[in-house]
Amino acid sequence: MSPHTEPHSRARARTRVRTSTRDADAMAVTAFVLGLVGLLVMNLLLGPVAVVLGALALQRRTTRPGRAQLAIALGLTDVLVLACLVAADGTWSWSLT
Repeated sequence: MSPHTEPHSRARARTRVRTSTRDADAMAVTAFVLGLVGLLVMNLLLGPVAVVLGALALQRRTTRPGRAQLAIALGLTDVLVLACLVAADGTWSWSLT
């Protein structure tokens, strides 16, 4: 490699790492929000999505591991809430009436 292409390669690698970290952070935040919303609506869909996104964010070394772990916990709680509602009501949806 010539000396002129080497700094360009390092800059590109640095940009890739920064983009990867930013993507992992966005995944952690998205998983957290989906886990929160999933407590109220669409538990069956949003809970598992929050768990998967939180795990992917941790695997990609997010700078927000606490938020990703909380997203996983919320996603599992979504599914647990749904299981309790199904056991109590006998239906996959819930209402206040």
